[in-house]
Amino acid sequence: MGYNNENNTEALVAMQNFQLPDTMSDVAFSNEDLAEDMDGLQMSFQRVKIPAGGALQFELPGEDPENPDYAKNLEGVILYNHASGAYWQEGSEYDENSTPLCSTVDGKVGIGEPGGSCAICPFNQFRSAVDGKGKACKNMRVLYLLCDGDYLPIQLTLPPTSIRPFNDFYNVAFATKRRATYGSVVQIGLKRMDNGNLYSVATFKKLYDFSGEKLAQVKACADSFREQIKMMLQQRAADTEVRCEDVFSADDGYVMQDDGNGFCITSGTIDGDREELPA
Repeated sequence: MGYNNENNTEALVAMQNFQLPDTMSDVAFSNEDLAEDMDGLQMSFQRVKIPAGGALQFELPGEDPENPDYAKNLEGVILYNHASGAYWQEGSEYDENSTPLCSTVDGKVGIGEPGGSCAICPFNQFRSAVDGKGKACKNMRVLYLLCDGDYLPIQLTLPPTSIRPFNDFYNVAFATKRRATYGSVVQIGLKRMDNGNLYSVATFKKLYDFSGEKLAQVKACADSFREQIKMMLQQRAADTEVRCEDVFSADDGYVMQDDGNGFCITSGTIDGDREELPA
């Protein structure tokens, strides 16, 4: 992206004014420091979803659960992102309180039934969904976006239809420039799509890059949060494994269906999630 002098000045001012959580910038958290607070940290993230039905505003949790805030765009620093996935038994996919049969916090190893390697799992293959098109296991991408002045990042989960736009944006804005995602402020918006049903897809734009001392501060902040988030995911995986052992014990008589009639979906269904993305 080319900038004129005015744009360069605006970007420099914005970079300098971006407020980081100073208390996190120069603190090295040990495992002992964080162990007792992992559950609290996990619950404290504001969870934001891509809206259903082609809506063009994000719903943000506020102090009053009955009156959430709304925003056309989200702006901030992507401190960390990782693959995620889940598989629900057919009939439970629209129940927000339903526990998936199998889930993964890294897109590599599933915990539950069938569990194991995601790469070779039959439910993680295209045309395994009940409609014969997409995957029975819903592949997602989780972004942790730190907004200006906040102390904790927003947790934004991308459904399958928004993963390719993020991948394309990452390749152009970061990978080709050998730049980490935390090195820039990005804007995430929404675009309405129609494949017979209206649904929303995330859009991405890089606003400006950090440099110098500010970049060093952002890196320290990102490194700290990355370690916390990784520990949180490890604990979540361990907790999930324990629950699965209870649910799928040999004595409960549970038998996995082998007809392939299952697909996964999270709360806030996005129409078109189960369709294979165009090549």
